[in-house]
Amino acid sequence: MSTADAAGGTAAALLRRQRQLRGWYLYGWASHVFPTIVTTVFMGRYLTAVAENAVGKNGRIHVLGIPIAPGSLFVYTVSASTILLVVLMPVVGAIADRTGRKREILLGFGWLAAAACTAMLGVTARAWQLGAALYVVAFVGYSCATVVNYSLLVDLSDTEERDRVSSFNWAIAYIGGGVLLAADFVLSLLLNSDAWLARISLCGAGVWWALFNVLPWRMLRGLPSSAQRQVPGSIVGAGFRQLRHTIAHIRSYPHTLAFLIAFLIYNDGIQTVTTVAAQYGDKELRLDDTVLLPAILLVQFVAFGGAIWLGRLAARYGAKRVVLGSLVAWLGLIGVAYLLQVGVAWQFYALAIALAIVLGGSQALSRSMFSRLIPAGSEAEYFGFYEISDSGTSWLGPLIFGLAYQLTSSYRSALASLVVFFVVGFVLLLRVPLRAGIEQAGNTVPARV
Repeated sequence: MSTADAAGGTAAALLRRQRQLRGWYLYGWASHVFPTIVTTVFMGRYLTAVAENAVGKNGRIHVLGIPIAPGSLFVYTVSASTILLVVLMPVVGAIADRTGRKREILLGFGWLAAAACTAMLGVTARAWQLGAALYVVAFVGYSCATVVNYSLLVDLSDTEERDRVSSFNWAIAYIGGGVLLAADFVLSLLLNSDAWLARISLCGAGVWWALFNVLPWRMLRGLPSSAQRQVPGSIVGAGFRQLRHTIAHIRSYPHTLAFLIAFLIYNDGIQTVTTVAAQYGDKELRLDDTVLLPAILLVQFVAFGGAIWLGRLAARYGAKRVVLGSLVAWLGLIGVAYLLQVGVAWQFYALAIALAIVLGGSQALSRSMFSRLIPAGSEAEYFGFYEISDSGTSWLGPLIFGLAYQLTSSYRSALASLVVFFVVGFVLLLRVPLRAGIEQAGNTVPARV
């Protein structure tokens, strides 16, 4: 091959990678409406209101004969979904790694989740069972897609640029969620019904997600494949066999396992705080949609700058130091949230701005740190374990929050119960030897860790 041919091939490969990277960013733009609009803004409050309409605020709904307070239904639904995903997501990751069909799995689950969100238009005044079931389907679809989505970070970036690429991906995702949320805010000024606002916004999130998924479907063609073996027999069966293999051998990478445990704990706290933020503002602080929607909208756009800023700090000080600092900030934010006065909008706005600065960066940098601790060829499978905590939330945080509320009838006490996740997570992350873990996984150590 001539030098000119080689140069042409290199240029074509570079253009293809840039197109795929833009497609990856666009999937974040499309899908982030789920954690933003569905989970954070509308579903928690609307599902709670629907359950209260059915049995009264002080009544109890019954799931499999178990009495549940309406205010705890949403977080219990999230917890139950995540328990299911504990097994499902690593298997999906194993299938993606073994087949190399990451684009099809990513967009297939994405469209499934989008369809469930679109169907939420049919969740009427007392149909809490339908609302909970559709949220489970959407949550499972989003989570399984995210397993593959995160693994593409490794396929589309090298170790030195990974913090920057991951941070920019998060930043673009926040803008996507923010643009649609801005439209929902305008809609809130035109509608007199909170129920119709919630139903239309939930449905709109699904339509937005489904339509924008068309672009990544086209742009992610020809993704690099890490699949090294043909899959004999059933693909699903092979996925379960690979899962058993990974569980048996993950102990060969103790530093990777130590980071994963630390992340599962502190990110459980982060995700639970963001999941219940609107519910806390509504039920405890008695703020209406004219305050809550602008505050959460503000978070999306401030988080764009926060993710970029923390990414730049990581280039200077290392991702681990920046994430540890963000966990200290999260502790302070919970203390501030506990002390907020009822009905004082400016305090809620100030808290939202502070939260937004650390939110995206702490998640983006955690993702890039973990990507360096994964043995080559197992990215999607390992991110299946990672995503158990990162998809909307894990099971323990909302369970503790729900139990604390059910026992105390106070959202302040329930919020304070989450402090333990940040304290324990900080201590465990501090003890992880990141450089040694990257070397142990057989990956290149970046200049700053």
